Amino acid sequence: MAKTATSSIQVIDRVAALLGVIGQHPDPVSLKALAAETGLHPSTAHRILDALVTHGYVERAASCQYTLGKTLLHFASRVHGRVDLLRDAKPIMEWLRSEIGETVNLTVREGDEVVYVERALPNRMMRVEQVIGSRAPLHVTAVGKLFLAEGGDQACREYARRSGLKRYTANTFTQVTKLWAEAQKSKQRGYALDNEEAEQGVGCIGVAVHDNHGVMVAGLSISAPRDRRQDAWVPLLKKAGEQLSARLGFRPASV
Repeated sequence: MAKTATSSIQVIDRVAALLGVIGQHPDPVSLKALAAETGLHPSTAHRILDALVTHGYVERAASCQYTLGKTLLHFASRVHGRVDLLRDAKPIMEWLRSEIGETVNLTVREGDEVVYVERALPNRMMRVEQVIGSRAPLHVTAVGKLFLAEGGDQACREYARRSGLKRYTANTFTQVTKLWAEAQKSKQRGYALDNEEAEQGVGCIGVAVHDNHGVMVAGLSISAPRDRRQDAWVPLLKKAGEQLSARLGFRPASV
């Protein structure tokens, strides 16, 4: 088993070395040059490159020359989009935090969870604080309900089957019909609520953030002790979501 694990890691190291060399060259790189720069035997380099070509990570040009493939470009565009999102969100989140004096979160969807990727914290002792990188199931968060609404009824039901709609508090939605009704209502009014559904005593308000294709790519939310949460924050939160969406190139359809 140890030999297999070591062999697998060695292959990854060799893949990384080949991709690193190809990425350093603006023009296609020959097999001979790749073997020389990575220290790999030409037959080994050729075998690995063939596999990378099959999966789209590398493209083969004429005369056994290689360039980075479209799959890597797709991944790079996603990383670039995430960087743009964080950069554009920060000042808007700080403005909103200053206006309301509570924690502002930026979340994205990964699978059946939302992931907290940025936050703006208020300068007060008693506050709700989500750790960057922490996760929560879609059905217990305000932004998660908006992601479910974007996916549609069938996708919501499939999520319910996969997750089992685990109960976290007495207020958690554990029936898919009620969850879907709440998700629909949230999308129609333009914001969603978490009424102590993930954690007792904590309430949230969330809005969607859309990119230039109109796709929901993230959500902004306000987290606060439930007894401090105010409906008056909704217009400010909507404004923040609209500003961030506009920075990402979103243009709402004319009414």
